[in-house]
Amino acid sequence: MSAIIIFTAVAVAQLMLAAAMAIASLRIFRGPRAQDRILGLDTLYINAMLMLVTFGIGTGRIVYFEAALVIGMLGFVATVALAKFLMRGEVIE
Repeated sequence: MSAIIIFTAVAVAQLMLAAAMAIASLRIFRGPRAQDRILGLDTLYINAMLMLVTFGIGTGRIVYFEAALVIGMLGFVATVALAKFLMRGEVIE
């Protein structure tokens, strides 16, 4: 009984995350400013990370959690680099 509940909850979460990823992609392509596009990219990588976590919960495999960790670290660094580029016009001083 609890396996059915977990399977259903993971499936619903994945559908909602897919919808959120579609909306974030729309913000990336239609954002009026560069700041909006970076915010959409930030949202997209967080949703991708959470999608991998839900895959890991659904399958029980550890590799999805490790991939989510790598995406989280690289996404954070990319967001900081893009924000620094928008503020100063250069990433490396």
